[in-house]
Amino acid sequence: MNERYSRQQLFAPIGESGQKSISTKHVLVVGAGALGAGNAEALVRAGVGKLTIADRDYVEWSNLQRQQLYTEKDAWDRLPKAIAAMNHLKEINSEVEVEAHIMDVGPIDLLRLTKDVDLIIDATDNFDTRLMINDVSIQKEIPWIYGGCAGSYGITHTFIPGMTPCLTCMMETIPSQSMTCDTSGVISPAVTMVVSYQVAEALKILAGDLKAVRQTLTSFDVWRNEHSSVNVRALKKPNCPSCGENPRYPYLQYENQLKSAVLCGRDAVQIRPARPGAVDLDRMAEQMEYLMESVEKNPFLIACKTGKHRIVLFRDGRALIHGTKDITEAKSLYHRYFS
Repeated sequence: MNERYSRQQLFAPIGESGQKSISTKHVLVVGAGALGAGNAEALVRAGVGKLTIADRDYVEWSNLQRQQLYTEKDAWDRLPKAIAAMNHLKEINSEVEVEAHIMDVGPIDLLRLTKDVDLIIDATDNFDTRLMINDVSIQKEIPWIYGGCAGSYGITHTFIPGMTPCLTCMMETIPSQSMTCDTSGVISPAVTMVVSYQVAEALKILAGDLKAVRQTLTSFDVWRNEHSSVNVRALKKPNCPSCGENPRYPYLQYENQLKSAVLCGRDAVQIRPARPGAVDLDRMAEQMEYLMESVEKNPFLIACKTGKHRIVLFRDGRALIHGTKDITEAKSLYHRYFS
């Protein structure tokens, strides 16, 4: 056990003091898909003190091609990704405290989850959540590392409050999300490349070497052999509503919060109730037996099938409606069965 981090400590920029620093830090990973699984595994192997992981989804067969923490059994059992990740991470390094949350992270959740957090890793699939992370990061002065990928393309940047422009400052510079894993698919080398950049930046911050943090917005295409690195220091805006002289943190306000969303790479819509509350899954499963073609249940969710739709209901009242990208249709199904 004493040799566990020996090769990492032999790397001079980390050394014994850097390793000691890493072992005292708490990292929040938002999202447990491809980027989240890769970041979480690398940080746990590196000996971070505590890792909190939050995700709204569960493991499916299409995840196994690139989401390295999960197994076929996780997909068979439809385990929530946060739980499956926690189970595997604890087997990788029992010294690290791992905490899992099955949730669609909103502003209130972020403010609670970031208590005593030293770094936030973005492993989400949408800019609504990233902009919330950005505002919480600035408000609480916590660094965060942005990452995204689709097809063979990846992009990443490190945000440090007070030192770098924030995501709101840079929104006109970051490429639009016209390409997603839903329209372009995604290959694992693109994921691995983004994770490598994110973890390298995370280790710099956790080891206390802020001077080594990259100052550029980096993007690449591993299939087309393209790489771009853009200096963004000049993009910081004094009047930015998030990090400017009079910050308003607009993306933490209620009117900017989505209650439904089409999921990236999935023919599915998530419905999040206005007032989340605990659902009695046993009772709900009994009711659904009379209404659905099939019903499956585990301690975390129930999965029902009706016609072309598969509906997954979580304990917090949140549902995934598979078989449609129409939010109106998804809401109608949700209200029909669960309101």
